[in-house]
Amino acid sequence: MRIRFVLAAMLALPLTAVAQGTDPNLSRNLASTCAGCHNIKGDALAGMPPISGQSKEALLRKLKDYKDGKQPATVMHQLAKGYTDAQLESIAAYYAAQK
Repeated sequence: MRIRFVLAAMLALPLTAVAQGTDPNLSRNLASTCAGCHNIKGDALAGMPPISGQSKEALLRKLKDYKDGKQPATVMHQLAKGYTDAQLESIAAYYAAQK
């Protein structure tokens, strides 16, 4: 009985990963946490810097610098630590695509 449960769980993991990877709105959904300060389009609100249209590489570097504590911030370092590197890459790609 126990072996069946373990096998069933192991088979379900790849399906979950595939389902998450195919979500066409995943990047936008991750980026929505940034909308409070940067707007969902990345235009910025209330004195925050605009982030739309910057290169994916530049945005990802900034996000990783916040996450690693290399870039001082009031909130960004805390937010960035809540994401995996793959999620940060997805967010950077989303905002790089915004014009």
